[in-house]
Amino acid sequence: MINHLILLTEEQNLHVADGKLLSGQRKIAIESSGSVQCFSAACQWSQTALELLATQCPVAMARWDKHAHGKGGMRPMRFCVEQAGLSRFTLRVSSTYRPALSDLVAQGADQAALHEQAAALTRQVFGRRVFVRAVVEVSNFCRENCHYCGMRRDNRALTRFRSTPDQLAEWILSRCPPSVRDLNIQGGEDPVAVREVVLPLLRLLRRETDLGLGVCCGTLNKTLYQELREAGARFYVLKFETSHRPLYSALQAPGTLAERLQHIRLLAAGGWRVSSGFIAGLPRQTPANLLGDLDTARRLPLAGCSVSPFIPGESTPLSEDSAGDLSLTLNCMAMLRLMRPEWLIPAVSALCLNGSTDGYRRGLGAGANVVTVNLTPPTERDRYLLYKNHRVIMTGERVLHEIERAKLAPAKESLLDYLAEPAAI
Repeated sequence: MINHLILLTEEQNLHVADGKLLSGQRKIAIESSGSVQCFSAACQWSQTALELLATQCPVAMARWDKHAHGKGGMRPMRFCVEQAGLSRFTLRVSSTYRPALSDLVAQGADQAALHEQAAALTRQVFGRRVFVRAVVEVSNFCRENCHYCGMRRDNRALTRFRSTPDQLAEWILSRCPPSVRDLNIQGGEDPVAVREVVLPLLRLLRRETDLGLGVCCGTLNKTLYQELREAGARFYVLKFETSHRPLYSALQAPGTLAERLQHIRLLAAGGWRVSSGFIAGLPRQTPANLLGDLDTARRLPLAGCSVSPFIPGESTPLSEDSAGDLSLTLNCMAMLRLMRPEWLIPAVSALCLNGSTDGYRRGLGAGANVVTVNLTPPTERDRYLLYKNHRVIMTGERVLHEIERAKLAPAKESLLDYLAEPAAI
């Protein structure tokens, strides 16, 4: 039960009196066991302020939408909605959870309880909806030399490619499944591809579709970030990979860790919705390192975060190392959900790359709420060598099958529609 509700509203006449939520003199809802505060929807709440409040009592944030229609409101937090016209009541639940070693290494019944707790919290905040996005990979040129990636610049055996924006747009428009509401354009860290492929493609897609548009193009400069926004992108994926500085340096991850984190903050400050991520099971990575990764993610201004199991990539210095443990990865995903109930947490295709036949479904059962359809043309897909030539390709049909197996349902709105709601940041 909520003891304190922060209600964000654009309706000037919505207020609280004598424990009742009123619109003028008309009663809208009552919270019988707690307090309610109304603020302008333009308010921004820091995570620190919410956590301080949450140490005193359970807290939720919600947005009142006076234009909503339907049969009553969402009641995942037992907030009593009495106005029949209310159908959109989106909650942002703060959390006092802190990652613990016991959860990171949980197995058996303890692990099942951890994952169920994360899944229950996901359902509480999002219902049974899962966001379906697509990814298209536009270039495998990369100026970085990461030890864990097959597209590293020193891999001379890799045949490089850059897509053609017009042909790629035609492919996307003819092949994009109706369940997809967002598209992420991805490539190696290749500023040439950003200018020649990504920017024209964004402009075409913004003109021809209503998809939410995001990019994953590595560390760029402020000018390119701004051009990408002007072209229509609003979501940026920039993973920090590991927060342990010596390991980050040893892996020759992009630039320095400080620079990577600085760019994540720069993007968020510039109006981007940012998702980051890290790798579980890297060689020489310790449990303490992973707990540090979780804590680093918690402190960043993110809309979401992913966890990928380490997969030894072909033609990389780590090709002979052992793959990361799927169980460890799933525990990290569950801990992310408990730590940040409102986050977008993808079930990545790499969950199925280490011998598991049900890794994707288990990800959805451990707090994931985003799935990705691969729309890269087959002629270029095999050359996008993140891990190995043999890839797990999640088609639209396969993604919907996994959602159904998990007894969930594809979301009708885009990630960006969801992120347009006021959120704790």
